[in-house]
Amino acid sequence: MTDRLTALYDVENRWGRDDEFFLGVAGRTRARVLDLGCGTGRLTLALAAAGHAVTGVEPLRTSLDAARAKPGADRVTWRHGTAADLPDAAYDLALLTSHVAQEIRDDDEWARTLADLRRALVEGGRLAFDSRDPAARRWERWTPDASRRRLALPDGTVVDAWTELTEVRDGLVSFRQHYVFPDGGELCSPGTLRFRDEAELRTSLGDAGFTVERVYGGWSGEPVGTSADGELIVVARAAP
Repeated sequence: MTDRLTALYDVENRWGRDDEFFLGVAGRTRARVLDLGCGTGRLTLALAAAGHAVTGVEPLRTSLDAARAKPGADRVTWRHGTAADLPDAAYDLALLTSHVAQEIRDDDEWARTLADLRRALVEGGRLAFDSRDPAARRWERWTPDASRRRLALPDGTVVDAWTELTEVRDGLVSFRQHYVFPDGGELCSPGTLRFRDEAELRTSLGDAGFTVERVYGGWSGEPVGTSADGELIVVARAAP
């Protein structure tokens, strides 16, 4: 991710109801919290400010550098890496937020990630993550007309942006994010997300040694399929 894309990411992904939800999952009692795929550290820093012992793990060096440069970053243990690099039984809570679970497209890699998370959690530790519900078909809104927006960067630059859906196949949804700058320069960021339904998530978690406690459909705790949020928000516990 380039520095420009990192700045655009922060503008497009400000604090929201999802962050409030995961901060609530962490609770007020000091815990050892893992933020896997922490990005530029929005939630990671808030968890540390709330008094938790937080480790942020991120595979993209530019995102991690941006996180480390933010106020309060000295309260967080930052690691460049993936779930495979996690120590054993080191955390009470693991979080994968901002739909980072969908970035893990290959099912074998997803299974390995869950196994690594189970290994990294203490017995009875919790795992929480979000994944868009494929039944909501949110990708149908990823069109230039429906997604067009204007983004104001911290330096005052205004960027025109939109999303272009490119392919939907076998549970994979591909798209391109377009960003056009005032000088005519354009950045194009492609992506592909894996959409897993509730049954797939439950099966994969069980296979990895987790017990599913709750699956919500929205950020206010709504049942699956009843919220306009169109989410699958999972809270699971590391089984003995």
